[in-house]
Amino acid sequence: MACFFRRRIAAKLGRTLQQPEEVFIPALSAVPLFKKQKTADFKLSINTLRANGVLPSGGDIQLQTENLASQLKQDSVVEDVSADRGTIHFTLNRKLFVQKMLEPFEKHGEDVTFGLDSELFDNLKRGTTLVEYSSPNIAKKFHAGHLRSTIIGNFIANLKQSLGNNVIRMNYLGDWGMQFGLLGAGFGRFGCPEKLKQNPLQHLFEVYVQVNKEAEHSEVVKQAARHFFRQLEQHESEAVSLWQRFRDITVSEYQHVYKRLGVHFDIYSGESEHQAQAQETVQQLRSRGLLKTSEKGTGVVDLSPDGDMSSICTLLRSDGTTLYITRDLAAAADRKQKYHFDEMIYVTDKSQANHFHQLFQILLAMGHSWAESCQHVPFGLVQGMKTRTGEVVFLEDVLNEARARMLHNMSQSKTTKELDDPEDTAEKVAISALIVQDFKGPLQSDYKFDWDKMLQAQGDTGVFLQYTHARLCRSVFGHSSHKNGKAK
Repeated sequence: MACFFRRRIAAKLGRTLQQPEEVFIPALSAVPLFKKQKTADFKLSINTLRANGVLPSGGDIQLQTENLASQLKQDSVVEDVSADRGTIHFTLNRKLFVQKMLEPFEKHGEDVTFGLDSELFDNLKRGTTLVEYSSPNIAKKFHAGHLRSTIIGNFIANLKQSLGNNVIRMNYLGDWGMQFGLLGAGFGRFGCPEKLKQNPLQHLFEVYVQVNKEAEHSEVVKQAARHFFRQLEQHESEAVSLWQRFRDITVSEYQHVYKRLGVHFDIYSGESEHQAQAQETVQQLRSRGLLKTSEKGTGVVDLSPDGDMSSICTLLRSDGTTLYITRDLAAAADRKQKYHFDEMIYVTDKSQANHFHQLFQILLAMGHSWAESCQHVPFGLVQGMKTRTGEVVFLEDVLNEARARMLHNMSQSKTTKELDDPEDTAEKVAISALIVQDFKGPLQSDYKFDWDKMLQAQGDTGVFLQYTHARLCRSVFGHSSHKNGKAK
């Protein structure tokens, strides 16, 4: 649809300046929309035409702009042409614009991949994209802090897939590390098999909080945690069996939450899969002379430009156990070998920006040139997310609260009597509202969570988006539909 208008404007320019229309297409760009300001639809850069030799490079650029704009007359496609500082603006015929917008639906119905058959994408590079997102820690309930990674990562994966890429959606679970030493030691002291059966993640969370408090004041507990983690790294059967039980319980619980969000993964991976490879990575770093021993006995890589150890990255504890970044290095190399990705995207909060900067630096230092195709997408944090009962820790609490509030709003507007399943509708609309609120703010800025604004029926909200979707379905397809209710 955009190409139709772009080509019509380019043809108009071609006739005026006696040039092929293809010359003008790269110089035309769409103008961003602003909610409270009426703008043109396309703009033409006179500088681009001067640089390409279409217009003389000398002389008064504003005079050139106004002269060309005066030669471009209104027609059935362009209803207004105006000159600005070195730019010509084109405003489209609104009725034609709407007709062209709806045309694909009239031809193809609901199955149309709207806008994706545009020739603008013809030269787009396509390949295999691996997106790592969500990535919560096992043996803990799904924390609300992982919501943004899940939503943003899912959006990136959907977008890449829609543009013709082979997308691998990976959930890289935090299923290894010293925290499992604490949990293993803690379960031996405070764990209850009966409570684990009744409410598994809640009980594991309670054990983890309790053992953490004790570890703050007890060297005995800290030592027990280190001992349990060493048992894990040495594959002692009792420790591994308990860890596997925790992992299986957690993944099962997470899948239920993901289903509610309309999110799926191709692969559930985790740090645990890369223990042995992490040690191989350590040996590779040693053989290249990159791994050094610090005064504290830890294994470090010097990332300082002058080699003066002013900027180091720790890969090994003094007892020889690996760290998160060590396993990330091994995981990256393993993924390249297994999936032959053309790009890999990590979606985490902005506090991990330095971690990924160091990760990519070390991979390049190891001779992995493909690290140039790895990217970290950082985002800001959600502040003030709470329910009526107080601070929210777990995402499921947020989803339940959103559904309950939406159901209440629907009952107040007397719409529930007309619905076959008001709870299901409330769930879909509430989750849409949650997702849209998350997308409204700048990606890297923290934002304050606001229940009232999120569930408003007017404005840029998920509730209004679903309302508009239902209206469009009725007007274009002759029926009302919310069967695909989750915001994509």
